[in-house]
Amino acid sequence: MSILRLPSIQRKSGSSIQESRGDKVFSWINYTFLTIILIVVLYPLIYTLSASISAPSAVISGKVILFPVDFSLVGYEKIFSYPTFLNGMLNSLFYTIVGSSVSVVVTFMAAYPLTRRDLPGRRFLTVLFFFPMLFSGGLIPFYLVVRDLGLVNTRWAIVIPTALSVWNLIITISFLRASIPDELYEAAQIDGCSDIGFLLKIVLPLAKALIAVLFLVYAVGQWNQWFFSLVFQTNPDLLPLQNILRNILILNKVDLGMMADIKRMADQQALQEQLKFSSIVVASVPVLLLYPFVQRYFVQGLTIGAIKG
Repeated sequence: MSILRLPSIQRKSGSSIQESRGDKVFSWINYTFLTIILIVVLYPLIYTLSASISAPSAVISGKVILFPVDFSLVGYEKIFSYPTFLNGMLNSLFYTIVGSSVSVVVTFMAAYPLTRRDLPGRRFLTVLFFFPMLFSGGLIPFYLVVRDLGLVNTRWAIVIPTALSVWNLIITISFLRASIPDELYEAAQIDGCSDIGFLLKIVLPLAKALIAVLFLVYAVGQWNQWFFSLVFQTNPDLLPLQNILRNILILNKVDLGMMADIKRMADQQALQEQLKFSSIVVASVPVLLLYPFVQRYFVQGLTIGAIKG
């Protein structure tokens, strides 16, 4: 009776499996490529932070390469001393928290019924939602609608018109269809669970990763938005932080026609250059602080809407 013997695996002196020369070359190329990508991604961030805390003259003269030169916080002092800075920060927090919460609720309210096969006119409603992705009415009709609704110069002009993203709606529908099968809904109905109870007790707990990812996506969009505030709001007390930073940059812009003193013009131009980097840091820090709280959901969130094989 013959015995089938498996080929032995070559090992180094110990328990580790010996790598072939091709594997070593691939690993070296892979690590080198990833290191280059890491440097390309991190360098602009480090440079921006270093330039924001360097002297304006060092920034405009190109002395700042990686580390700060002649430590200075004049850019931050200029931003934080602006009269409406604190109000703009509070407005941005309101738009981010309230706007993102409303957007997540509206997205779920639109997506969940579209996943139910017994919804009358489901296909028509789905096409109706997706149609604006291909064709837009334009900015002027959009403004007229917002004006006729009485939302101009109100905080809701930023929250309501941007409450639903069709792309996020597609992701939510795909996730719910893949994660919440019809058999689960039928079993809940047999147990006497209502539609609202099924949504609150089963769907939402299973969609925690989706909710976290949606909230972060909407929050970043709300925090960075400035165009709708520029169009729909003329009251300076309602402007978000991004518009306040824009006003600071415009206010400190060098006017070559009005500036007669060359030294003063050079100092103003240097300050203008540093203000750009300080504004980027001020606008980016809150979003970076939010990310760790939803980081653990991102591994699950990356596969949301993916097709299962």
